[in-house]
Amino acid sequence: MATKSQQSNRRDVALSSLNAAVQAVNLAKELSSVTPAKAVFGTVSVILTMIRVSFHPVCVERLRDEMDLGHDDQ
Repeated sequence: MATKSQQSNRRDVALSSLNAAVQAVNLAKELSSVTPAKAVFGTVSVILTMIRVSFHPVCVERLRDEMDLGHDDQ
């Protein structure tokens, strides 16, 4: 079973890879001179961005788990 630090490291690597993929697809879209290819690159970019955004709630949940929720600031 992987520890939380290993899991967070894997998420960070996955997010970094998704960011790089989105940037590469956007660059390919800009450099392409073929209209159908531009449409495909745009669609792929949107899909990768949606996948990247879906990782966000997982990261927020991880931060909540790491916070000391038992501490009362009153």
